[in-house]
Amino acid sequence: MSLTTAFTRALALRHPIALAPMGGSAGGALAAAVSNSGGLGLVGGGRGEREWLERELAWVSERAEGSWGVGFLTWAVDTETVARALEYEPDALMFSFGDPTPFAGQVRGADVALIVQVTDLEEARRARDAGADVIVAQGGEAGGHGGTRATLPFVPAVADLVSPTPVLAAGGISDGRGVAAALALGAAGALVGTRFQASLEALVPAHVAKALVDGRGGDTERSRVLDIARGAPWPRRYTARTLPNAFLDRWRGREDELSNDTAAQQTYRDAAARGDLDAVPVWAGEGLDLITSVESAGDIVAALAAGAERALAAAGNS
Repeated sequence: MSLTTAFTRALALRHPIALAPMGGSAGGALAAAVSNSGGLGLVGGGRGEREWLERELAWVSERAEGSWGVGFLTWAVDTETVARALEYEPDALMFSFGDPTPFAGQVRGADVALIVQVTDLEEARRARDAGADVIVAQGGEAGGHGGTRATLPFVPAVADLVSPTPVLAAGGISDGRGVAAALALGAAGALVGTRFQASLEALVPAHVAKALVDGRGGDTERSRVLDIARGAPWPRRYTARTLPNAFLDRWRGREDELSNDTAAQQTYRDAAARGDLDAVPVWAGEGLDLITSVESAGDIVAALAAGAERALAAAGNS
């Protein structure tokens, strides 16, 4: 069975699988590995920190044999940052958490695919009207920052709203069955984050990868506590799903108090500088139960694709 979709055709991919552009985790090596395995590798450009971005984009642009791109936090970047990224000739740019309209003409003018991640239907309408080539419907099960809509009902609602624009499903997808489910919901593929964070190429310390393998999806939670502690100016509507830790346990429900407690914030920063998992966020989605080992990105892509084919074949024969 060949899983050919509007998404794979648009970006010349072998598999309807994209790497979520996880800031700090999805660097050039991981994006290139996903690209070379037939998926869409996306570097986590985050807020566009120049030195990091240029290093990682140079790496992926030199080593990726297939389509690749870079993702940015829409609320945190400007047109100059986007222009620098376009100099490396990516195949796609992705924008998440904010209005993509100011960047749409710049990206499309460079003949680069515009991908926009959305967390509710109003954002989906805005992405459609901005001329997005691909729209990512991110459910609240996703690790890291996001909204509250559940993936299962949200994906088909977005697919119906923005048709014929291809939609990728995101949030809680960690194996081939999740990719198959995305396709069955009307999506043209899946954007996968946490599973690739537990990969050999991800830019995460070994103890964080171990925490992901040992963790459970039911333990993850959405909160603003760790963003407040680290002084990250995220819009309030986008909470972050992480594994719990001692700092989060202490300050859960006391966000306003933490915002005014400079000593507590300094305590957090000191612990984070040591890499202390009692403080630093371990971004993780609800699909964590399905992640039992750290593997190469190439093996993960192959397993996702093969698992999706098996699941769809089994559904057709049931």
